[in-house]
Amino acid sequence: MRATIRRCVVSGVLFLALSTGLFAAARGITEPKQSYVQRNTLNALQPLPAESFIHAYGTLDNLWFRVSNKKEVTVAFLGGSITNMTGWRNKVERYLAEQYPQVHFRFLNAGIPSLGSLPHAFRFQKDVLDQGPVDLLFIESAVNDYVNGTPAIQQRRALEGIIRHALTGNPGMNIVLMGFADEFKLADYAAGKVPAEIKLHDTLARYYGLPFINLAEEVYQRIAHKEFTWAGDFKDLHPSLFGQELYFNTIKTLLQMQLKGRAPRALRTKKIPRPLDPLNYAGGRYIPVKNAAIEKGFVWSASWTPADNAGTRPGFVKVPVLEGVTPGAAVTLSFRGTAVGIAVVSGPDAGVIRYSVDNGPEQSLDLYTQWSSGLHLPWYLLLGDGLKEGKHQLKISIADQHNQRSRGNAARIVYFLVNEQ
Repeated sequence: MRATIRRCVVSGVLFLALSTGLFAAARGITEPKQSYVQRNTLNALQPLPAESFIHAYGTLDNLWFRVSNKKEVTVAFLGGSITNMTGWRNKVERYLAEQYPQVHFRFLNAGIPSLGSLPHAFRFQKDVLDQGPVDLLFIESAVNDYVNGTPAIQQRRALEGIIRHALTGNPGMNIVLMGFADEFKLADYAAGKVPAEIKLHDTLARYYGLPFINLAEEVYQRIAHKEFTWAGDFKDLHPSLFGQELYFNTIKTLLQMQLKGRAPRALRTKKIPRPLDPLNYAGGRYIPVKNAAIEKGFVWSASWTPADNAGTRPGFVKVPVLEGVTPGAAVTLSFRGTAVGIAVVSGPDAGVIRYSVDNGPEQSLDLYTQWSSGLHLPWYLLLGDGLKEGKHQLKISIADQHNQRSRGNAARIVYFLVNEQ
């Protein structure tokens, strides 16, 4: 314990003075009610309250009703690798189960590494709603939306679409939006700017009356307050044990704020306001690859696995894939909706496709990404947006050329994406 205290004092991690014992909890250490660190540093630096970073634009009233009445509760976590990895999510699950032992909780981990709001919008039906009724939904996409370079308009339509899709499917669902931290967001705050992804989450949470937890600002403010450091303690956008405990502490604070007092007498149905963007992806769906018409060159594989040693992501291996590896291979999809795209696995041999919607101008798109050299990355691409309601046709073919870093011309389509009417 002395070594831990010495390290904390030297590195300036005064955030350890929190009575919740975040740093100790992350290491499995039981702290006394008042530790040496607290007695000697708490008066010198009062940690910022977690409540400061919780924007309670809405409540968790229906969750409180179900918990108070010992109803079965399903909690879903929709996000990327920070959600999928062992950390804050598991801590939230454990906290709820221990705090309310008379309630039967069902937890759904819908976190898939690398995925942000655009993938979430189109996989939400399959990965979340089709798994059964959800009472509490946590959503995070701010980190991957920036890292993946998702266009702002797609972020807005995707995130609003998820909210509307969720509330349409279950008007009694409670939803929490979260904005996680990365170095780019810290740099924005240091420059006096609110990161675009965080601003979007906050705007939509306010408009739809949902709680929003700004964990990116919390990390920035606590570092500025000299409670800890990014390099020495938080480590990375995939947080260390310390960072995971910090995230959990603030999420737990929201739950403690909301789940108290007199519970509602009945479930409340949320009224869904008019959309901010009428072209949001509330109708986002996966369309099976078998629905497409193969013109030439593509082959349907019922359970695709890579022939090389490159990595894969859960849910994107041993699944049906429409695979083309030679230039000129072509496929056509007829659909109804206002947006269309593809979810591919982009690996070391990813090629370039040519595509058109409704026989419009043909465009080219490189499927190879900065991560493709060692990973068959799930990569979601929107090929048509803002389409008129009605029938449409998407044509895709494999081009002759490919990225100079790629080993081939492959196009492996796992799903077609359609925003249905």
